Amino acid sequence: MQAVKKIIGFFSNKYLLAGLAFTLWILFFDHNNFFRYLEYQGDLKEIKQKKVYYQGQIEKTRKDVELIKTNPFWLEKIAREQYLMKKKGEDVYIAKEE
Repeated sequence: MQAVKKIIGFFSNKYLLAGLAFTLWILFFDHNNFFRYLEYQGDLKEIKQKKVYYQGQIEKTRKDVELIKTNPFWLEKIAREQYLMKKKGEDVYIAKEE
C-alpha cells in the first residue's frame, strides 16, 4: 500500500508530467520530431557524399580547361570524345568497353 502511494505521488508531480508531455511531444508529434531528425541525418550524409564527388568532378574539369587552353590537340580530343564532334566527310564510330 505504501509503495502504491509513492508511485501515485511520483506521477502526480506537475513538473514531471509537464516534462514527460514535452518529451513525448518532441519525440512523436512535433514537425521536427526525432524520426524526421534521423531521416535528415541520412539525407545529410548522402549530400556530403555527393559534394565530395562533385568537387572531384570540378577539379577534373579545371584540369581539362587548363589543358585545353595550352594544348590544341587536347581541345580536339575533348571535342571528339565528349561532344562527338567530327570533321566534314568523316564518320565517327563509338566503341564502348564492357
